[in-house]
Amino acid sequence: MKKIYILIIILAFISCGTSDKQENENLLTSKDKNVVTVTNTQFKLEKMKLGKLSEQEFSNVINVNGIIDVPPQNKANVSTFLGGFIKNTPLLVGDEVKKGQLLVTIENTEFVELQQQYAEITEQLNFLKSEYNRQKTLYEENITSKKNYLKAESSYKSALAKSNGLRQKLKMMNINPTSVEQGNFTSQINLYAPINGTVSKVNVNNGSYVAPSDEILEIVDRDHLHLELTVFEKDILKIKKGQLVMFQIPEASDKIFKAEVHLVGNTINETNRTVKVHAHLDDEHANLIVGMFAEAKIINNSKISSALPTEAVGSIGNDYYVLVLHNKDANNFTFEKVKLEIGKQNEDYIEVLNSNDLKGKEILVRGAFMLLNEG
Repeated sequence: MKKIYILIIILAFISCGTSDKQENENLLTSKDKNVVTVTNTQFKLEKMKLGKLSEQEFSNVINVNGIIDVPPQNKANVSTFLGGFIKNTPLLVGDEVKKGQLLVTIENTEFVELQQQYAEITEQLNFLKSEYNRQKTLYEENITSKKNYLKAESSYKSALAKSNGLRQKLKMMNINPTSVEQGNFTSQINLYAPINGTVSKVNVNNGSYVAPSDEILEIVDRDHLHLELTVFEKDILKIKKGQLVMFQIPEASDKIFKAEVHLVGNTINETNRTVKVHAHLDDEHANLIVGMFAEAKIINNSKISSALPTEAVGSIGNDYYVLVLHNKDANNFTFEKVKLEIGKQNEDYIEVLNSNDLKGKEILVRGAFMLLNEG
């Protein structure tokens, strides 16, 4: 019986010892959850890197869309005042043209008729003017009636008005009125470039008929490219002249371009509740094409804050952590997980609100994301 009691006491002692050992092991494991150890070899192979908090700029941004455009005076639609058939159009889309350069030749017999009318009425003017002066003199001397005088005056001034009107029409058609007065008629008119630029549209072929309302060519002068942005009504009061705009052409390039808000519209589009915002490019001669779609960010209220690179921060559940160097020896790097309070983010950095906890400390800024997610 005595032996049995001794055995029970020994078993109880062993049980208590095991329980204490397990409790100590559990406490050790709990502490180790916040510690990550990396060997020197792993550190080098994974190209890990230590760093510290840095000061970075964070901004409120307004995301908008827009297009590349030019001012109205840098775009010209070429059309004709009178319809006709295309006789010659040597230009193609992309051709550079200078102001005054021949663009297209149009032919129509109506052009001849118009010149004939001008020549005839102009020829009559000398006679009508002479008759008007004669009747005026006779009327002033009470030799003829007022009726005859007024009739002569009306005929002369009516013919003069018609002549002047036809003369202006011929000038608009690029036909020299003096040449027509000398009997030199033409069935063709030439259209010339109104501005310097590049041909962006050609809507005709040789032999095709064009009416006065038809657009024959479009010319765009790319010397003053700008960004035409569409901003929703809810954001428009945040937009001010002089704000920085960062934009990309997603379909063409990853390059980021800069612009500056120049004009903010004061009329809301009733259909989609948006306002137009005009921005000047930093580089007006950038390799961009009118009509390109742009994704832009308008920078609003920037500030400088303590931050860490995005790749230095890992998330566990809804919380964010970094690895702070706790100890370093010949074989290992020992890091401690530290919880972060984060603020604003951009493509490269995350704002750290509890920066006082990390000031002066070395932090794993490259390779931490993998270790934190493994943990």
